[in-house]
Amino acid sequence: MIRPKLATVWLDGCSGCHMSLLDIDERLLTITERADLVYSPLVDNKIFPDDVDVVLVEGAVSTDEDLKRVTMVRKRSKTLVAFGDCALTTNVPGMRNAIDGGAAEPLYARAYGENVTAVVNGVVRPTHDVPHHLPRTLPVHKVVEVDVFLPGCPPSADVIFDALVALLDGKKPELPVGTHFGG
Repeated sequence: MIRPKLATVWLDGCSGCHMSLLDIDERLLTITERADLVYSPLVDNKIFPDDVDVVLVEGAVSTDEDLKRVTMVRKRSKTLVAFGDCALTTNVPGMRNAIDGGAAEPLYARAYGENVTAVVNGVVRPTHDVPHHLPRTLPVHKVVEVDVFLPGCPPSADVIFDALVALLDGKKPELPVGTHFGG
């Protein structure tokens, strides 16, 4: 029997949703008995595969790299889950949208100019390996189609587990009252 392929992706966020996923503790064994984890920051696979059955996408879309990644993930996945409040609403990463509409230069000036308490060797703003920021931080559903919304900051381990079991069984998860958003 072919097992479903499960993946997780981390965009602009804090990784709290992935930590909550790990908080399902021994129930991880139940998930690994039902599906193959084929891509995640929690495993060493560097290439997102084709034909992923379920992907949990954590974080907001803030950079060109995020945009490219989530677009590719959507094309290669059957069911895309917006995983946590950053993916659903932009949450904390979206706070930059309030600074001159989210433009990168005013953001850098604020973060590395106004808010810096110490300057090392005269360098205030990083210039290497900094991804290009989009004009605004976006929730995942503003960029690609989302099949399931799993809210929370982070979603609880129980909600994550129940949703994964339902999704791996080919069903739409029934979220507890007060947690449903969109979709």
